[in-house]
Amino acid sequence: MEILVCIKQVPGTTKVEVDPVTGVLKRDGIDSKMNPYDLYALESAFRIREEKGGKVNVISMGPPQAKDIIKEAFMMGADEGTLLSDRKFGGADVLATAYTLSQGVKMTGNPDLIICGKQTTDGDTAQVGPEIAEYLGIPHVANVRKIIEVKDDSITVEMDMAETVEIQEIKYPCLITVEKDIYTPRLPSYKKKLETKDKEIKVFSLADLEDKNENNYGLNGSATQVERIFPPESNTDKEMWKGDGEELTERLFAKLKELKFA
Repeated sequence: MEILVCIKQVPGTTKVEVDPVTGVLKRDGIDSKMNPYDLYALESAFRIREEKGGKVNVISMGPPQAKDIIKEAFMMGADEGTLLSDRKFGGADVLATAYTLSQGVKMTGNPDLIICGKQTTDGDTAQVGPEIAEYLGIPHVANVRKIIEVKDDSITVEMDMAETVEIQEIKYPCLITVEKDIYTPRLPSYKKKLETKDKEIKVFSLADLEDKNENNYGLNGSATQVERIFPPESNTDKEMWKGDGEELTERLFAKLKELKFA
């Protein structure tokens, strides 16, 4: 069974500057880490491999430094890794990102199952996974909180919907996005770090992809553009009140009315 996990390198801090012209994050020179939700996707893939056999490969889009998270995936047990890296991919919105990754998936072969984390911590859109599936023309299921059964030709999952829980059987090839805590992610192995320190990471640029039209990638291929992005203001103001229950209740109610919450 061929399983492909999409992973992403995200800022390891909330103190990230924004380019005032393009509206995208300035990622150069900041600490980065693997997107936390992708750890759950990786663990899901490893559990399925342990049950059904096969391979777990990873793919990412980003600058050359994104190789670090692919190496981390190797240390956790991934078999192969691919990085899509080209300046022409920079500044992509969710649509252009999904299209680029879909082109990269075609370069990796024909995976039976693609697994993505529910969302990324630097975007929180939860759209890239389903959009990859749409570009590839394969079925997909989002918000998976439990893998119920893995068969030779399908996977049965439990989805966490807004007000209900839904069980769905989906045929391969397909894509799922998983919720956090579906499994507890394993830690990287020092032994695997030594074993995979020289392991090859395939790097593809725009020139390697099937579609070489640069207007379909990066800022050029983005249907949306951020008009304004800003960090939340930090507010550490606080009030300390003393009194009995009745006094504090009255003061709290008055405060809520003042703030127009009541």
